[in-house]
Amino acid sequence: MGKRLKRLNLLVRRRSHLTLLIIVGVIVLLLFFNDDTSLALNLKYQNEINRLQNEIKLNRDSAALYREKRLSVLAGRDELERLARERFNMQKNTEDVYVIK
Repeated sequence: MGKRLKRLNLLVRRRSHLTLLIIVGVIVLLLFFNDDTSLALNLKYQNEINRLQNEIKLNRDSAALYREKRLSVLAGRDELERLARERFNMQKNTEDVYVIK
């Protein structure tokens, strides 16, 4: 048994890159199959973060649009009257209204 251990020890010393390959292999396996550090899971989370950031950007843009509309309605009576007429399909005596569906 002692000679076998000596031979194995000598083989490992001569081929030190073998132990390095084993260590690198274990690290790679941990990266792919460990739930906490899984590379696939991290990519999935990063894609979701990007999607949510795009959604936030779109919502900010639409919020700014509605904020501008609100301010224009509050600023002038004419704008409020125009929006009410559009909403309820009403018209002034001097204008023609076309409803498109």
